Amino acid sequence: MDWGALPKPEDDGGSDHLVSMALPDIAVTSTTGRDIRLSTLGGLGVLYAYPLTAAPGVALPDGWDMIPGARGCTQQSCAFRDHFQELKQLGVDWVYGLSTQTTTYQREAVNRLHLPFELLSDAEFHLCRGLRLPSFKAAGQRLMRRLTLVVRDGVIVKLHYPVFPPDEDAAWVL
Repeated sequence: MDWGALPKPEDDGGSDHLVSMALPDIAVTSTTGRDIRLSTLGGLGVLYAYPLTAAPGVALPDGWDMIPGARGCTQQSCAFRDHFQELKQLGVDWVYGLSTQTTTYQREAVNRLHLPFELLSDAEFHLCRGLRLPSFKAAGQRLMRRLTLVVRDGVIVKLHYPVFPPDEDAAWVL
């Protein structure tokens, strides 16, 4: 992917409030069907948010590549997949990807990309609203802007925003 050909996202300050914030007690559904309350997970964790993954045969919204930071969800997830064992060896207890896509849609991505971790669906925007995550609209859909949170015992300790290029996000966490 030639990331230089795509518009680079700017830091709009939409995530400035997140560091030191406790995760809200809100359940989101994982691709295994479990309800996950990130606020109750102990240890060190990584939560990366992304707008949407493309599925085979499903067109991306018109103009997708020209929306700063929109392109690269698959590459971001694959980077976390490829660095998953390194993250575990460094003491990361959990990794989750988060989008507003449905669990059914996300399951296809987990299977196709061979992800060793679950994706979480916030299709109702409960967690997104609870954290006041930055978002944007495309093709009539409200989507999350790409960001990554490093969490220790339910509190955000580090933030990567905006994430660009997305395939380097896992290396940033390392």
